[in-house]
Amino acid sequence: MNDAVLAGDVLEYAERWLGEGREVALATVVETWGSAPRPVGSHLVVDAEGNFEGSVSGGCVEGAVVGEALDVIGSGAPRMLEFGVADETAWRVGLSCGGRIRVFVEKIA
Repeated sequence: MNDAVLAGDVLEYAERWLGEGREVALATVVETWGSAPRPVGSHLVVDAEGNFEGSVSGGCVEGAVVGEALDVIGSGAPRMLEFGVADETAWRVGLSCGGRIRVFVEKIA
């Protein structure tokens, strides 16, 4: 994703993909602590094929969020994700910047 893609642009991708009949999930940063690289309200949209636009962490946890979004698309059940250096998944997904983030992922229609 190009850093020039802003939140509104990300939502435009979601609208376009939905209009094309794709199943789509929206991930939104809902809380941050410390040196989290993206602010609250940052978005990432994912379609059922794993295509995505936007950013919730500047590249630190996008892969993990995309995987969770695919599960949300399949199940329809939203979920809250949390990543940070105190979390055992932080080192696996690369959020070693010292911050923590909470990301809400939901299927949108």
